[in-house]
Amino acid sequence: MGNFSIPIKYGIAIGAGLIAYFLILSLFGAHKYPIYSLFNGVIMGYGMFQAIKHYRLSKGNKFKYEKGFIASLTTGFNASIIFTIFFGLYATEFNPGFIDELITVWIADYNTHIGIVIFIVAIMGFATSLVLTLAYMQLFKDSWNTTEGKKHHL
Repeated sequence: MGNFSIPIKYGIAIGAGLIAYFLILSLFGAHKYPIYSLFNGVIMGYGMFQAIKHYRLSKGNKFKYEKGFIASLTTGFNASIIFTIFFGLYATEFNPGFIDELITVWIADYNTHIGIVIFIVAIMGFATSLVLTLAYMQLFKDSWNTTEGKKHHL
């Protein structure tokens, strides 16, 4: 249970942060401008960094790259799924006109529907999770370039 609790706990926290940020933007009517979604990467980045840091501390000397990679990626995927579900509910149930405001040009020119928008939100979250995981694992993995690292990995 301990291995799964970090990705779940941090995934829920990141998802809640993304939802809170979205709702704050909606108070000002700024949630319909995709440029503001760039800050989602900061929220994901901070949360995933904390998750992998906590996971490494909990494992100590038994930290393995593969397990850390899975923990980090799972954290990001959990957050992405939570936010995608919220986004789908928001766009279909809570504010049905939101998609029309979000993609006014695309709806007319490309016949875009809610399903593709939700799919894109999910893919963006998954891609962000993968890129952040690859970057952070470079910081947290053991180096093989030191004398101790070479002895440990032989």
